[in-house]
Amino acid sequence: MERKEDCFHLGAKALIQNTEGKLLLLKKNPKKPHQKSVECLWDLPGGRIHKGESLEEALKREVYEETGLNNMTKIEPFTMVLSESRIPLQEGDVGLIYAVYLCHILDDSPSIQLSDEHLSHIWVLPREAADLLAAICPAQLIKRISQLQKESHETTK
Repeated sequence: MERKEDCFHLGAKALIQNTEGKLLLLKKNPKKPHQKSVECLWDLPGGRIHKGESLEEALKREVYEETGLNNMTKIEPFTMVLSESRIPLQEGDVGLIYAVYLCHILDDSPSIQLSDEHLSHIWVLPREAADLLAAICPAQLIKRISQLQKESHETTK
């Protein structure tokens, strides 16, 4: 009898915002496994949780591994989204759920040390980040990211 329930892995993603209100995006390396296509896509730092790690520990580890950043001053839950990505496993595939955190750093242009998972990085305003991430991120997340710019303008008035 086939199972009706779907299985999911949980991952952590970081919306890293600098002092200018810009977000860090990483360009995926198409030569790495599990990429959707050969097209170079933009993504957020993050990844799956290791056994024994909390979500926040996994987030900090992944951010450090992918960017070299370890100076986030504020880490707050932003949203949780069901990704359209499927991860192939020996016994079938699993879905992916991301816990997305808004993270702040007290620097407008920190030094980024990319892992081999990424080719380059950019700092962009939330609206542009939403446009660049639209190819791979769920619509719910894109909408929340685009609202960040409006929220930051409202809080500075």
